[in-house]
Amino acid sequence: MRNTAAGYEKRYTKDHEWIELSDDKKQGTIGITNYAASALGDVVYVELPALDLEVSAGDSIGAVESVKSASDIMTPVGGKVIATNEKLEEKPGTINKGPEDEGWVAKIEVGDAKEVDGLMRLEEYQKHTEET
Repeated sequence: MRNTAAGYEKRYTKDHEWIELSDDKKQGTIGITNYAASALGDVVYVELPALDLEVSAGDSIGAVESVKSASDIMTPVGGKVIATNEKLEEKPGTINKGPEDEGWVAKIEVGDAKEVDGLMRLEEYQKHTEET
């Protein structure tokens, strides 16, 4: 099992979002995947979620617009938005440079960490992207 620097394995959705839980599994950082950023092309606008927004898994928490298209950003798990990456408002292209790092979108207080268990590990996600 491959762990990230934060100590917990990043998980992925079929819709090309990722979440990485904190060590205590109470908070998660959410963003779009490298695959999604590449497919979108140059990102020109990012709509961030409102702080304290209560969400369920699969809810839209924002959107990404590029020169090619626009796409909603869905939360992989339920909980409450506790932080957003405000840097993306001024520099939306940050998503293209590091979608799974400095281009994160939001941090969420996780309602049920067990929801993460249903998401794909990196190897499963890579196989999924090869099939699409």
